[in-house]
Amino acid sequence: MESIIDQSCPICDSSDGLKLFVHISEIPYFGEHTQMTMMCDSCGWKNTDFIPAEGKKPGSWTMKINTIEHMKVRVVRSSSCTVRIEEIGLEVEPGGNSSGYITNIEGVLNRFRDIVEMILRQAKRDNEENVEKCLLLLEKISEIKKGNKEIEIVLLDPMGHSQILHDDAISRELEKEEIAELSVGISIPVFDINSANDLQE
Repeated sequence: MESIIDQSCPICDSSDGLKLFVHISEIPYFGEHTQMTMMCDSCGWKNTDFIPAEGKKPGSWTMKINTIEHMKVRVVRSSSCTVRIEEIGLEVEPGGNSSGYITNIEGVLNRFRDIVEMILRQAKRDNEENVEKCLLLLEKISEIKKGNKEIEIVLLDPMGHSQILHDDAISRELEKEEIAELSVGISIPVFDINSANDLQE
């Protein structure tokens, strides 16, 4: 379903309205999810999120990662989710360009790797001290992917839309104090699908 919503772009402030694409599908092992994507034709900004049909309590998911088999574990990360790996000091918070994605543990690690590599390229031009730190982080990420280093991956989602699919993954509801400290990024407005006809086509 494609609609136009009467909301200005959070990036360029265009008042032309945002395009909203809604697609409901069955994600293997996760159940029914709604994929919502907002786009601005004026500046090209795009935001995608995944919303499960069930369970929307603010939640945390954690899992110990210590074997190469764990690289295949499926992950749904919503645009409001903070991803944390404390053992190597890495954390990604939701921001203005944050989008949800479906991947596996290896995919999450690759996203961290890509960010570190981007910082490394900048450090080679501006800050030699950070070059060594980046190279060390890349080595640690590589060892984790080989199953040679144990870490705990943590998903913290105030909207409750993120999940780790594995029997060893532990979920719990977030405390109010934790929620207050977390960023949620830019939220896509959630509409009742039954009322979608009220939106401008």
